[in-house]
Amino acid sequence: MGTGWGVRIVPPPGLDVVATQAAIEDELARLVGLFSHWDPRAELARFNGAPPGFYAVSEPFWTLLNAALDLADDTDGAVDPTLGALVELWGFGPPGRRAAGDLPSDDEVAAALAVSGWKGLRLNRAMRAVQQVGGMKLDLSGLAKGHAVDRLSDLLADLGATHHLVEIGGELRGRGVKPDGQPWWVELQQAPGAPAPRTLVALLDLAVATSGDWIRGFDHDGRRYGHTIDGRTGRPLDNGVASVTVLADAAMTADAMATALAVMGPVEGPAYADAMNLAAAFVVRGDSGLTEIVTPAFQSMLDEAA
Repeated sequence: MGTGWGVRIVPPPGLDVVATQAAIEDELARLVGLFSHWDPRAELARFNGAPPGFYAVSEPFWTLLNAALDLADDTDGAVDPTLGALVELWGFGPPGRRAAGDLPSDDEVAAALAVSGWKGLRLNRAMRAVQQVGGMKLDLSGLAKGHAVDRLSDLLADLGATHHLVEIGGELRGRGVKPDGQPWWVELQQAPGAPAPRTLVALLDLAVATSGDWIRGFDHDGRRYGHTIDGRTGRPLDNGVASVTVLADAAMTADAMATALAVMGPVEGPAYADAMNLAAAFVVRGDSGLTEIVTPAFQSMLDEAA
């Protein structure tokens, strides 16, 4: 997945820690083999490189892709699993960074947009097959890390390690408590210069994810180009949102919603989060610097902690 992982557990009596680590690594290898667009052997990468036609996919691949498409419907495309060609075009995919100062042309963006868009993805449910129109590249990175966190958390619970903290690439999920009875306290990621004070949150059966243009991106002519692509324009976000942090019951939800709310922007995003009762905190760039917007659900968690 191009990042690191960490697991902390309170081992129950009789747990084989070495075998548990091996089970974790096996599960991560399985997930990379399904959803990586970096590993050419992965199921997703093979689909991306296939000629036009319908291709039967595995059940886990089908399930996560359908979850992504449901989120695309719910967010009007703010979550879109078909933007891999645009992600690569802007230098955030397997081919790597473009030459310094080399931005895609309007024609290149238009060509990548032509093979992108969740509404153009055709499924054959009877065959559990997905259509490759030719040049379409799926990218599930907007929810795959969160999905992996959830899978590891469920795996540990099944093994009897019900008290644990799982982290992959800065996205976390905590279950149970530490040996001293304290919850898993974690510090929320902050955009550089964010006005919010240092904030700790107790991940007591809770997950957190942050999407920010400072995490992965590049600067060109005084502008920051973050890795999140707006499927409506085919370009990195340029709506003033520096970061969004979401707290949710599941890491996949937090992961996907952090991306979706960033794409929605500083007006629609908070309104949508409020309507859906999402605990979200936005950091927005403006003429006077960075400002923070928090939803009532997020504020209530801060009030409870205080």
